[in-house]
Amino acid sequence: MSLLERFSKWLQLKVYQVEVTFSVYMFTPLEKLFFWSILFLLFSLTFLASVLYLPQHIAFIAGRAWFYMHGENVDVVSLAKEAVVSATAAAVAAAGTGTGTVSAVTVGTTVEAVVREL
Repeated sequence: MSLLERFSKWLQLKVYQVEVTFSVYMFTPLEKLFFWSILFLLFSLTFLASVLYLPQHIAFIAGRAWFYMHGENVDVVSLAKEAVVSATAAAVAAAGTGTGTVSAVTVGTTVEAVVREL
């Protein structure tokens, strides 16, 4: 039995269970249309809401959990600034010039300004 046939049988079983549980089999065709339309609308809206808002909600909860475990808020701007400053310092050191034309401090302040704008 292929995957499509198994899914079709499973879907038929679920439709049968809903019809028997909620007595949909006794409805007229127009009532069935309204029932299935409302059911489809509710499930589709629930699915869209969970896809759109659940990732933000999980990120918020993870931030709160981080705060409760570590007692401080994570400052993304300062972490990004430190990463760019250390990467710039490593690039200048790898180039072999100790002075370089761009200093790590000016790059860090520029990055901080750009990140704050975003």
